Amino acid sequence: MSLKKTALWLVALSLVVKLSGFLRESIIASKFGATSYTDGYLLAFSFITLVIAIISGGFNNVFLPMYVKQKKEAPEATERNANGVMNATVVIFLAISVLGWLLSPWFVPLIYPKITGLTAEVTIEITRFFFLFMSAIALNGILDSYLQAQRIFVPSQMSKLSATLMGAVFALLFSDQWGINSLAYGFIFGTLVGIGIQLFFLLKKGYRWSPTLTVEQEFRRSFLVLLVPALLNAGVGQINMFVNKSFASSTIPGAVTYLNNSSLITSIPHTIYGTTIAVVIFTLLSEQVNHQKKFQDTFFMGMQVSLLTLAPIAAGLFLVGEEAISFIFERGKFTASDTHHTYLALVYYLPTIVTQGLQYIVSKSMYAQGKTNIIFRISVTTIALNVFLNWLFVEPFGYPGLALTSSFVSIYYLVVSTIFVYKDFEKKEVTRLLGLVVRVTFVTAFMIVPLYLLKLYMPISELYSLWQLMIIVPLGVVFYAIGLFIFYKEGFRQLLSIVKKKAKK
Repeated sequence: MSLKKTALWLVALSLVVKLSGFLRESIIASKFGATSYTDGYLLAFSFITLVIAIISGGFNNVFLPMYVKQKKEAPEATERNANGVMNATVVIFLAISVLGWLLSPWFVPLIYPKITGLTAEVTIEITRFFFLFMSAIALNGILDSYLQAQRIFVPSQMSKLSATLMGAVFALLFSDQWGINSLAYGFIFGTLVGIGIQLFFLLKKGYRWSPTLTVEQEFRRSFLVLLVPALLNAGVGQINMFVNKSFASSTIPGAVTYLNNSSLITSIPHTIYGTTIAVVIFTLLSEQVNHQKKFQDTFFMGMQVSLLTLAPIAAGLFLVGEEAISFIFERGKFTASDTHHTYLALVYYLPTIVTQGLQYIVSKSMYAQGKTNIIFRISVTTIALNVFLNWLFVEPFGYPGLALTSSFVSIYYLVVSTIFVYKDFEKKEVTRLLGLVVRVTFVTAFMIVPLYLLKLYMPISELYSLWQLMIIVPLGVVFYAIGLFIFYKEGFRQLLSIVKKKAKK
C-alpha cells in the first residue's frame, strides 16, 4: 500500500474511531444517564488513559526511533534488545497489575478524596478489574511501536476501534446483566482482540518473539536516559486530568460525566484538524527548519489555517452546542436536564478548540527546532496553575469552573509557547499574527451575529435538534465564506487552495 493510500486510511479510521467513541458515549448516556455509575466508570477509566499515555506518549517516543536506527546497524542484536525491553515492560506491568488490584481500595480514595457512597464503590470495583489487565494494555501499545517501525499503520487504528466498539457493544447487549461493568468488560475484550490483530500483522511481516529479558548494557543505558524525561512529559497531562476529575467528584452527581461528554465534543475538531495538519504543515516545518524565512511563512500559514477553521467551529458550537448534545446523548436515562448541564461545561471548554489547534502548530515547530526541554518546562508549570485555578473556580462556578480552568491553562500554555517561538522570528511577524487574530475575530462575528438573531427571533428552537443543526450549520458555513471573501480575501484564498489540494489527492 502506498503512503498516500495509507494516509487516507489513517484519516478515515481515526474519524471512525472518534465516531465509535460517540456511539459508546451515546449508549452509556441512554443506558445509565449521568449518575454515580457513569462517574465511577469514568474515574476508573482514568487509570487506563494514564497507561496509554505512558506507553504512546513516553515509551513509544523513545523506543521507536532507537529501534529503527539500531536495526539498520545490527538487526539481530536490536531484535533481541527490543524483545527484552518489551518482555521486561510487560513483566513490570504484571507487577503493577497485582499491586493495583490489591491496593485500589487504598489509593483510589487517596486520589479522589471527595468521592463517597455508590460512586466510590463503582470506582474501586472497576479500577480493580482494569488493573488485572494493565499488562495487556501496555502490550497493545508496545506492539503499535513494532508496527510503526515496519511502516504498518492501519492495524493500530483497527486495534483502537476494536477496544472502543466492543465497549459499546457490550454495554448495548449486556448492561441489564452486568450494569456499568459491561463497559469495562467490553473494553478489555476489545483490547485483547486488538492485540490479536496487531500480532497477526506483525507475524505476517516476519516478527519472531523470543522469551528473553536480556538487554545489552549500551542499549539499556541509552533507552533509560531518554525514557525518564519522556515519561515525565507524557505524565503532565494525565496529572492535570486526575486533578480535574478529583475536583469534579466533589461537586454534584454526574459532574464527571458532564465534563467528559462536553470535552468529547470539543475534541472532534482538534482530531480532524490534527490529522490534516500532520500531513500538510508539520512536514513542511520539519523540512524548512534551516530556512528562517520559509519556516516563518509556513508557521504563519499553520496559525492562519488553525484560526480560519477552528474559530468558526468554536463560535458555532456556542450557538448549537446544546442541540448537538441533545442529538448525541439525550435518550433513555440521559434527560434534558443532563443535556443542559453538559452544555454549561461545553461553553467553558470552547476556547480549547482554538487553542489546541494553535498549540499543535506551536509545539510541532518547537519539536522541529529541537526545543523539547522548553516544551517540558512549560508543560510542568501547568500542573500548579491547574490546581490553583481549580481551587479558585470550583466554588463560584461549580463543575463548569473546571472546564473554565482547562481553557485558561490551555491559553497560558499557548501564549508562553508562542512567545518562545517568536523570540527567533523577525519582529514584524508578531504584528502579522496579531493582525490575523483581529481579522478572523471580525469575520467570525460576521457569521455569528446573524445566526444568533435568527435563532432568537425565528421559531427554529422549537424544531427537533437534528433539524436545527441542519438549518444553522449550513447557514453558518455560507455566512462565514461570505465574510471571508469580503473582509479577508487572503484567508479565503488560503482555505480554497488547501481544499483544492485535498481534492486532487
